[in-house]
Amino acid sequence: MANASGFFTSPTVPRVRRNIQPSIGIYRSGFCSSDGFSKRVFFCSNAINQGAEKLSPSESRLPRLVSKGCKLVGSGSAVPTLKVSNDDLSKIVETSDEWISVRTGIRNRRVLSGKDSLTSLSVEAARKALEMAQVDPDDIDLVLMCTSTPEDLFGSAPQIQKALGCKRNPLAYDITAACSGFVLGLVSAACHIRGGDFKNVLVIGADALSRYVDWTDRGTCILFGDAAGAVLVQACNSEEDGLFGFDLHSDGDGQRHLNASIKENEMDHALGTNGSVLDFPPRRSNYSCIQMNGKEVFRFAVRCVPQSIESALERAGIPSSSIDWLLLHQANQRIIDAVSTRLEIPQERVISNLANYGNTSAASIPLALDEAVRGGKVKAGHTIAAAGFGAGLTWGSAILRWG
Repeated sequence: MANASGFFTSPTVPRVRRNIQPSIGIYRSGFCSSDGFSKRVFFCSNAINQGAEKLSPSESRLPRLVSKGCKLVGSGSAVPTLKVSNDDLSKIVETSDEWISVRTGIRNRRVLSGKDSLTSLSVEAARKALEMAQVDPDDIDLVLMCTSTPEDLFGSAPQIQKALGCKRNPLAYDITAACSGFVLGLVSAACHIRGGDFKNVLVIGADALSRYVDWTDRGTCILFGDAAGAVLVQACNSEEDGLFGFDLHSDGDGQRHLNASIKENEMDHALGTNGSVLDFPPRRSNYSCIQMNGKEVFRFAVRCVPQSIESALERAGIPSSSIDWLLLHQANQRIIDAVSTRLEIPQERVISNLANYGNTSAASIPLALDEAVRGGKVKAGHTIAAAGFGAGLTWGSAILRWG
């Protein structure tokens, strides 16, 4: 029987789900299957709890049940040309480079300006990922645009597909999950590949939160920047599978701590009460600036993110010592340090580019990953624990292999 993370387990494991019907389904912690995947079972070592040496995912204690694999084969990123330093911000709000860097680890951020657009950044990042993967745009089967700040109310993904010149009109749609969006995009890509006939899925994480920042609020304006990052997820045989496990959650009760809610335009009275129905037509609406309770978000992140990564590692059947790199959403250096300490992952194995870009929301993980790959840090075969967390509240992690 397969558990919720898509790995074959014995009946003695407490997490086993009983009475699963013969079908393929997706649960928050991974892939669940029954009859359809029964022909491919990988039985692995059970040395993980015996103080063994560092294990590779293929040597983990849990047998893995996968009919079709997926792997990350290309990455790309793009940032706006305008750089805004802490000193620049100190000229418009009461702050300083020291105050910001000590509390957040951020020194610079990039902000959309002039002819920049989120769509153009996303297209640039996507093209770089395709070039690295040596995949033609016409071979793309799906474009997933992970963003909370699309440049069209109905989504930006189709415009990216158009700009890339995909002649076969592949499906393209947006995923909205704030700073967790890219991790959800990776899992969604894997679902499309494993559960369907998709071969090449382009996953883009991109956000322009600068458009929703109150630049007079030093509690939020110091944090955010704009960027785009992309990876190509490609189908492969089960032996090469590069997504070992994941763990995804949301808690709407935490929305009050981090949001940009819709609000009515009080100046637009339209027909007012002279309409045929009271309060109709409705007043035009827009979104408020980002509202955040920094202390509560910090507490949420340092509590939930390590737990999520530990759950994903458990479902993948590998110890944290097998992780080559920890790659978290780049929100605050204190959060990154707290999570790495909890997981006992040394700083030299933590990827961080927060100082240069700030919090770029859904773009932060693919942006940092692309820099690490192109800089020679992350190499083919390396195992990465990635985790996103943010508004919603949403959070999730994935254990994956590069290349």
